[in-house]
Amino acid sequence: MTAKTLDVAGTLIRPGDSEYEAARQIWNGAIDRRPAMIVRCRSGADAAAALRHAQEHSLPLAIRGGGHNVAGSALCDGGVVIDFSEMRRVEIDPERKTARVEPGALWGDLDAAAQADGLATPAGIVTHTGVAGLTLGGGFGWLSRQWGLTVDNLLSVQVLLADGSRVRAASDENDDLFWAVRGGGGNFGMSPNSNSSSMP
Repeated sequence: MTAKTLDVAGTLIRPGDSEYEAARQIWNGAIDRRPAMIVRCRSGADAAAALRHAQEHSLPLAIRGGGHNVAGSALCDGGVVIDFSEMRRVEIDPERKTARVEPGALWGDLDAAAQADGLATPAGIVTHTGVAGLTLGGGFGWLSRQWGLTVDNLLSVQVLLADGSRVRAASDENDDLFWAVRGGGGNFGMSPNSNSSSMP
């Protein structure tokens, strides 16, 4: 599978493409890395295809949710970036007081959807932080003193494993993985589909 034949529904961006310079920019402007390929995903299947490509060609891999990590972990030099920035859907269930969030959603997306139903969840300090990254890292913000960390409200995650399989992790299913991702900062898989969390 070559870069030119990588079959994804989303956008494949390579050096020299008109979108490349903008696509490799992240929140921390001091980070200047040049990936060989950015796969702007539209689905979990796109993420799985990009993961396979990186493995088959022994390429470094980076995952971009909100792109806000100060260390620049959303980019890599010469490798594949799995970019979830177009997967930002948020679904609120006002009766159950839960949210389902795609991996590219920002806190501004979640806040806008939740506030329409008078709901909120412990988040970060700014609206342009990614929901997935902040949650997997713990998540401390304005509501934490009363409602705990963001990760304390996480109910389940859909995770893409290194072998390309997709699994659900929660207290009642793959609970060891669910324990690991909460606070693991993304070291135990990536979330190509919606995650769910409770809301006070």
